[in-house]
Amino acid sequence: MILPMTIGFLLFSVYPIIWVIQWSLFNYNGFSEPIFLGLENFIRVFTRDPSYWSALGNTFLIAGLKMLIEIPMALILAVVLNGKLRGSAMFRVVYFLPSVFSIAVVGLIFSILFSAYNGIVNAVLWETNLIGKNISWFGDKGHAMFVIILVSLWTTFGLNMIYFLMGLQNIPKALYECASIDGASPLRQFFSITLPLVAPILQLVLMLSVLGTMKMTDLILVLTNGGPGGTTEVVMTYIFKYFFAYGDNAARDVQFGYASAMSVVTAVILGIVTLIYLRISRRMQSIDE
Repeated sequence: MILPMTIGFLLFSVYPIIWVIQWSLFNYNGFSEPIFLGLENFIRVFTRDPSYWSALGNTFLIAGLKMLIEIPMALILAVVLNGKLRGSAMFRVVYFLPSVFSIAVVGLIFSILFSAYNGIVNAVLWETNLIGKNISWFGDKGHAMFVIILVSLWTTFGLNMIYFLMGLQNIPKALYECASIDGASPLRQFFSITLPLVAPILQLVLMLSVLGTMKMTDLILVLTNGGPGGTTEVVMTYIFKYFFAYGDNAARDVQFGYASAMSVVTAVILGIVTLIYLRISRRMQSIDE
């Protein structure tokens, strides 16, 4: 019974990992004869490619800012919808719907909405006298990052809200009844009952949010393609453009070897981030106990 899953795991997980590690030691473009380089590709990543580290910095920046906004918003919304709110079931579906849509389609729609000259967002801001001239949303790093984080929040916070909602529904109602009898305010109940009991869900959501943002690719490719001038490039899009001739990068030679080396380095960094987070979470859990 486990044979099909084992075969799938070997084919789609183990084999690609071995393939990437193998070609990270070569200069290879998929057509010509591979040339063994040893650790040269890794040396290039660490010493001669500041653009990779800039893309990695952008990735951590987006992940950090997104997490600071997304997690509290999803938790508060879950608490509100968990109460006796009329039409709460409809709101749950509405907030979750963006998580179902294709990221590529969402990116295309928002790129049209935030277009500098014929976008709806600029038109609304102009009509309400909030701006005196059109904003070039994708013309500088600050505005482009704002749009990227906004769209990413819109597509993912609904799923995190569902996670928190599931955790909230598992909290016994008797705890809130006892707290109310003792005179605890709703705010005190939130910090003394709700927050500690959803802490395991919070740890999971935080880790998934960080790792999911670190692997962001298609949204950036559709919205900005790393522009302007590569200032919104994230690590996965940067690697992707070395694997494939894409967009403005069509003139660049395909470099499977170097792209594989960057993939290995990125995987190690993600693993370190995950281990640090898990260790901190365990320490915080032991302190609470």
